[in-house]
Amino acid sequence: MGTAREDASLDREAAFSGLSGLATRYPMYESHKHPPLTRIRFFQRLALHAAGAMFLLLGSLLIGMAGYRHFEGLAWRDAFLNSAMLLGGMGPVNAPRTDGGKVFAGFYALYAGLVFIVAAGLVFIPVLHRLLHKLHWDED
Repeated sequence: MGTAREDASLDREAAFSGLSGLATRYPMYESHKHPPLTRIRFFQRLALHAAGAMFLLLGSLLIGMAGYRHFEGLAWRDAFLNSAMLLGGMGPVNAPRTDGGKVFAGFYALYAGLVFIVAAGLVFIPVLHRLLHKLHWDED
């Protein structure tokens, strides 16, 4: 019987090896040793990634709308407009009037910039993977 510290270390190692085993059993992308996906499967993967990006954008839009509604007291359509403009990279339409609204708008603007980059990456990654896979695929 080992000490509590040794047991915890073994538990972490077992959990990590289980996660890495899961990643090797169910990979998100095929390796260069496997043939590229068929066109239909590729478009399914692309649609799944696009749906994930849309879910992220929709959730972010709802967070922004709730924040503008709470901190600035804007109507829902004005809160939607400000949130959508920030997520699209254009900037807010209504300048914040309250101190809480200014802080929220600042943090939401930083968050929206990152969400834009992540959403674009989610959609672009399958295309980049397919291109690199076709260039490096071993047909042997």
